[in-house]
Formats: sequence, structure tokens, C-alpha cells
Amino acid sequence: MTSRPLRKLGFLTIGLFDEDDPRAGHEATLELIKLGEDLGFDSAWLRHRHLQYGISSPVAVLGAASQRTSRIELGTAVIPLGWENPLRLAEDLATVDVLSGGRINPGVSVGPPMRWDDIKDALYPDTSASEDFSYRRVERLLSWVRGERATDFRGRVGFEDFSDRVQPHSPGLGDRMWYGGASLRSATWAGEHGMNFLTSSVVKAEESEDFAQIQLSHIRAFRAAHPLGEQARVSQGLVVIPTDSATPDQEKRYREYAATRLPRTETPQGPARMMFAPDIVGPAAEIAERLNAHAAFREVDEVAFALPFTFRPDDYIQILTDMATLLGPALGRPDQAAAG
Repeated sequence: MTSRPLRKLGFLTIGLFDEDDPRAGHEATLELIKLGEDLGFDSAWLRHRHLQYGISSPVAVLGAASQRTSRIELGTAVIPLGWENPLRLAEDLATVDVLSGGRINPGVSVGPPMRWDDIKDALYPDTSASEDFSYRRVERLLSWVRGERATDFRGRVGFEDFSDRVQPHSPGLGDRMWYGGASLRSATWAGEHGMNFLTSSVVKAEESEDFAQIQLSHIRAFRAAHPLGEQARVSQGLVVIPTDSATPDQEKRYREYAATRLPRTETPQGPARMMFAPDIVGPAAEIAERLNAHAAFREVDEVAFALPFTFRPDDYIQILTDMATLLGPALGRPDQAAAG
């Protein structure tokens, strides 16, 4: 079976920063997104980190990125809705989408917030026992992003006008909502609700312990449930590190990084039986060969390759440059930077 030619090339970053100088780290993330646009990437995605030293407010950062770029799509992979009020998030997403000219691709997930017992009293001091962290939280967000009524009242009170739906409304944003899933159930649910599907380097070992086959089953289950069928959008987010223009020191560090993470890929991890994909390090041609042999990759034409979280700025420049100019074309996507 041959792979679909790569249509959309994206990357994902966590946006680390120093606690004593947070602005520098946030600026570096914005500069990385601008570099991605200059190199011809189709999308840049931000991951969240609450109460840590990574981006805690990806929507705010994407708002800033929207004013420094003009073409690249801007996504979140993903916003955990357990931390969010869906109505307020719908307003924020729509506002940034309007400011960006319709380039926002919000990815979300559900479930209790990480380290729930540590943060529940701060996050929901009066309602932690009754909060609903099910798919219903996504349904509420989707309804308001898609323009459904949020209240029964619409009209004027004194000198002020009130809408019965979220304002601003951004047409098209509802079609660019993504669900980040790691299980068959979440893949099927996302398809049934007309969302796009983000699948990453982590899946649940439900019917197999073969990562690629598990991920393939999720993609097929999603498309089988989606109204658009085989045309439904899926983006894969593996960690790949091309080394073509890397210095010997960079390549050594990259391979050591991947080696330290390899043991966790060999068997399911923890009570949830999570499976991790190995990081792929090497020349672009070698990475392309391995991806084209990956059962799940062969069925997608969009990627958001995850950047390692602890590398240096010059490492990211090298990796993104090789991705755009060498790896993308090796996967069937023209070199957009060269074409420009």
C-alpha cells in the first residue's frame, strides 16, 4: 500500500520559558512560528502546560502570533477542557480567529485535569465534585463555536444590544475544530460529531500492542463514523528529528535524547496501558522511508511533527529547516520555501 502524498506540513512546540524571564521564552515561541511561516510550513501548533514552565495560555499566544504572521494556520494540540469554561473559551477562540483572518485550528480533549487532587480546590473550589469532564463539555463548546444559541434572550436593554449567541461569530471556525484522541472511543466520537482528528505519539493499547496498528485502527474508526468518510481530516503528530544539516554535536544530542525515551515504547505503560511511538532520528530520506512504512502514516496527508521539548533555539531552526526543505519534499510535498 502506498502512502498518500503529504499535503499539509506542520510542527508542534511546547514553548518552554525560564521562570525568572518568561517573556524571552514566549518571544522565542513567536519567533519560531514566524520562522515556520517563512520556511513554508502550513501550520504551527502549541501544546499547553498548566502550573509548569511552558505555555499556559495557548489561545493568547496564538492571538499574538496571528499579528506576526499572515498565512500559516495556528492550532492548539490540545487544550484540555477540564481547565476551561466552554462558553468563555468559545469567545476567545472566535476572537482570535477573526483577528487571524480565519486561521485558527483549535484542538481540544476531555477528562479530569492532570494532578486533579492537587489543583481541584484552586480550579473549582465550590463545584469540583460536580464538574462534568465528559464529551458533553466538547459538545457545549462546539455548539457555541458553530453559532448555536447560548441564551434565550436577544434584544436591547436600555442602550445596550445583546446577542443570543457567542460574539464575535467566526464562520468556518466550527469546521476547524479538532479532537485529540488516543482511544477507539474518542476517535469514533470525534467522527460522529464532525470534528477533525489529532492523533499523536501516544495511544491506548486496547486491541494490540503494535503502535502503528493501534493508530491505524483509530484513523479508520474516525473516518468510518465521520460524515465526510475518507475525506475527513486527520493529522498525525510523531516526533521526527532530521539530521541532514545538524552539526556532529547536535546529532549526538538528538540520538541520546531518543535513546533515553526508547524503553517506554517497548510495552504499554501504566494502568491506562499507554503506548508511545519511538522518536525517529536521522537523515530526511531515512525518516521518509520509515514513515512510508508506518501503517498509520500511509493513511494521512497532514502532520504536525512534535519538536522535542528541551532543545535549544538553534536546534529548532536546524530541525525546522530540514523538515521544510528536505523531509516535506521527500514525503511528496513540494518545498514551499524554495518555491516562494
